[in-house]
Amino acid sequence: MICARRGGGLVERMKDFSNASFSPEMISVMQTAMDAAVATLPEPVSSRHVQSIAESILRTAQTGESDPEGLQRMALLELQLKSRG
Repeated sequence: MICARRGGGLVERMKDFSNASFSPEMISVMQTAMDAAVATLPEPVSSRHVQSIAESILRTAQTGESDPEGLQRMALLELQLKSRG
């Protein structure tokens, strides 16, 4: 996780996925999963939750998962587990 100081506080930033590489088709699959996962969240949607979902989708896609429903399920499950911890 990359962190930076802003106004004296520590601001958490998205994990570094700069070495990740995905085909245009896979990016479309990930976008579908992202849109579907975020659509299930209650309003107002927290940017922290959106970031968590995005990181999970990227991480899971890097393992070879290419089903948008699988990516969505994993992201929402991880979000639920983080919320409990």
